[in-house]
Amino acid sequence: QVQLVESGGGLVQPGGSLRLSCAASGFTLDYYAIGWFRQAPGKEREGVSCISSSDGSTYYADSVKGRFTISRDNAKNTVYLQMNSLKPEDTAVYYCATDLVSSWCPIEYDYWGQGTQVTVSS
Repeated sequence: QVQLVESGGGLVQPGGSLRLSCAASGFTLDYYAIGWFRQAPGKEREGVSCISSSDGSTYYADSVKGRFTISRDNAKNTVYLQMNSLKPEDTAVYYCATDLVSSWCPIEYDYWGQGTQVTVSS
C-alpha cells in the first residue's frame, strides 16, 4: 500500500526553523520525484518545492527561495524540507506528494500524505 507520512510540524516563532519529513512506504522513493505543497486557511494549495530522482534537481517557489531546502535520503526512503527564517505567512498545512510515474517533477500528483501543521507565531 502506497503511503506518504509527513511529520515535524509544530509551533515556531518568527525567524525560527523546522524540518519536515516525508516518509514513504509501499514503494521505493528512489525512482520518483517528490513535491512539497502547503495550504493555508482560506487559500488555495500552492507548490513549495520539488526534488527530482533523476539528477536531484530541486525547485522552489519564489516565496521560499533562500529559506527552504529540500533533500532526500533514499536509504531512509524519506524526503525532508528544512525551513529556516520562518515567517507568519508560512503558516499552513504542509503536504508531500508524488505521482509514482515521474523521475522529474511533474505537474500533477496522485498520491498525497495527510499533512502536518506548521504555525509561525509569536
